[in-house]
Amino acid sequence: MKKIAIAVLGAGRWGTNLVRIFWKHPDANLVAVVDPHMERLAAVKERFTLNDVLLARDWESLRGNLEIEAVAIATPAATHYHLIADALRQGKHVLVEKPLTLNVPECLELCRMAEKQNRQLMVDHTYLFHPAVERGKEVIQLEYLGELRYGYAARTHLGPVRHDVDVMWDLAIHDIAIFNNWLGQLPVQVQATGRVWLPRDGEMGGWGDGEMGRWGDGGAEGAEERSETLPIPDSRFPIPDYQFPIPNFQTLPDLVQVTLTYPSGFQAFIHLCWLNPDKQRRLTVVGTKGSLIFDEMDTLAPLTIQHGYFEQQDNQFTPVGQSREVLDIEPTQPLDLVCDRFLCNIRTGQPSHLSSGWVGTQLVKILSCLSQSLEQGGHPVRIKN
Repeated sequence: MKKIAIAVLGAGRWGTNLVRIFWKHPDANLVAVVDPHMERLAAVKERFTLNDVLLARDWESLRGNLEIEAVAIATPAATHYHLIADALRQGKHVLVEKPLTLNVPECLELCRMAEKQNRQLMVDHTYLFHPAVERGKEVIQLEYLGELRYGYAARTHLGPVRHDVDVMWDLAIHDIAIFNNWLGQLPVQVQATGRVWLPRDGEMGGWGDGEMGRWGDGGAEGAEERSETLPIPDSRFPIPDYQFPIPNFQTLPDLVQVTLTYPSGFQAFIHLCWLNPDKQRRLTVVGTKGSLIFDEMDTLAPLTIQHGYFEQQDNQFTPVGQSREVLDIEPTQPLDLVCDRFLCNIRTGQPSHLSSGWVGTQLVKILSCLSQSLEQGGHPVRIKN
């Protein structure tokens, strides 16, 4: 079987992981790596002995390469739209790091472009492929927790601090994706409040090295102009008769509190911070019979159920049935599964039901509404579907 020729755009921390996986994958032929930093290209070449792989500082020099069938994009979020659109126009399949883009109209345009071109557009929402998340969804569907009440999550650490998006766009998308997946619902109302603690000098939104433009022309500059007119509605993703909020990244909060409200009345609360040495990657769903806890930092027991409930007599509530159950999960690497699924979808011609461009669009829509709430000081924003 012929291997799928793929190029990786971006050789930073995440891009290096993609290079590693596609370099060793039996169904992939890594033919090119693109990054504006020569030191990054030199580092991946030496680390993986990429003697027969093209190394380029810009996509323009490779965009007409007919050998390349697919691209994996791990570049700043503001560059995603132009790189994805150009790759799709060239007839290439696309795997892109989250978020798909920074506003909904661009996402919708790219999804329809991929369908028109009959090409795969998949977003690397890695947690949706995590075995703990898959097992957690089974637990909830089997109603082991009883009636679901609420959920909460914390995602904190000392960095890495980004210069293209705020902490909410960087981190919240993971927990929102997990809550949506576990509940089988999309939030109908969101709220967000935040603070800026880290001092920033100079212009916000750049890549920090002045080379953002190497990835594609226009970047975020053309976003507002393109967003004035919404794309034609699609029956699977209805577009209401209002303008989607466009995020404003002139200031970049590094501490944000998020509230999501779902149609069932379930609420999820998410704490996000770049400025906290207490590293947390923890998400919990609370039900009437117990709580399901996904704690990524607990390597021995990342997924557990804390059983327990109340027995009521008169006005007294007595906790009973308390125990801790550690759930077994498969020892697999989620990003390996993402890349494998992307290659499989290319071969079968079937889009990913877990992480297609349409799923990525839903998450960008939620984040855009959260940005609107953040700019309005925490005012609740309804998400119109």
